[in-house]
Amino acid sequence: MADVLPTDEIPVPTSRNNVGNRFLALVFDRSLCTKYDLENWEENGEENPLWEMHKDRVALTEDHVMWARKQNLYNETFNTDSMADIRFSHQLLSSDLQRAIGHAMCIDSPTIEDCREALSRDPIIRSLVGVDDNGQCDVSSVPLYRWRQIRDHTLRMDDGRNGLPTMLLAFDRPEAMSDGLREEVQNDHLEYLIRSERVVAAGPLHVATKKKSDPKSTAVGTLMIFNAQDRDDAINFVENDPMAVAGVYETMTVHRYNQLDVTGKFVSENLYYPKQNTYQMKEAMEYWGYPVADDQTKWLNW
Repeated sequence: MADVLPTDEIPVPTSRNNVGNRFLALVFDRSLCTKYDLENWEENGEENPLWEMHKDRVALTEDHVMWARKQNLYNETFNTDSMADIRFSHQLLSSDLQRAIGHAMCIDSPTIEDCREALSRDPIIRSLVGVDDNGQCDVSSVPLYRWRQIRDHTLRMDDGRNGLPTMLLAFDRPEAMSDGLREEVQNDHLEYLIRSERVVAAGPLHVATKKKSDPKSTAVGTLMIFNAQDRDDAINFVENDPMAVAGVYETMTVHRYNQLDVTGKFVSENLYYPKQNTYQMKEAMEYWGYPVADDQTKWLNW
């Protein structure tokens, strides 16, 4: 057998944006859109604007996905100025599951300014909020929080296992932090989540200050993704959470959602099923100018 010469391999680089700053942007079409008259549409004989917003969102979903994928793809020769990773983008659905009403986006970024700059280029946000004469988009109206995700492996169940993935967005009473109630029930809350064996991801939402260590970055709510059999099961689960029972939350909403593949990194050939077309993303990368044959990202290109 001929000797095989050793070759130097470049390790998979870690993301430069994963520096402990994780943000959550909540993009609800109804609260951000100024394009439609939400009050007088019936009197004017117009179609329900909620359906119009749904159609607008669906039409821009592909652009949104491609924007996020490009945001996540960078190396020493391509998209080098990307300063935000889109960890997930979940398309939130109405309670009757008939309409898309917004999206919740998790973003890793070194600074809040870099995070907002990335948001200003999201096609859906630009459509909702609008742009100025210079093509700039002011995203100050988009709710943004620091999400301190609990990293324990027991709160990282597979989504879709024993149910359908569901999202809880809960926001505290203003007094919940000052009266110490949130801290008082925190351990019971965590034990409840762990014992349920249904939580995909969870953690408190904090005020999005410039620095994570800023004492003003107090907890204001909770984001939790979990599996539920149906809407009734989801509501029962969150209402029996010790945080809810104790009265920490002022508002609680549960949403089913569509999970969009925004990673942009699953483009390798399917060796188990070669007939499957897995090159759509690679073709898009090549169209954008990404060096699809470079040696920096072999796990993507070869």
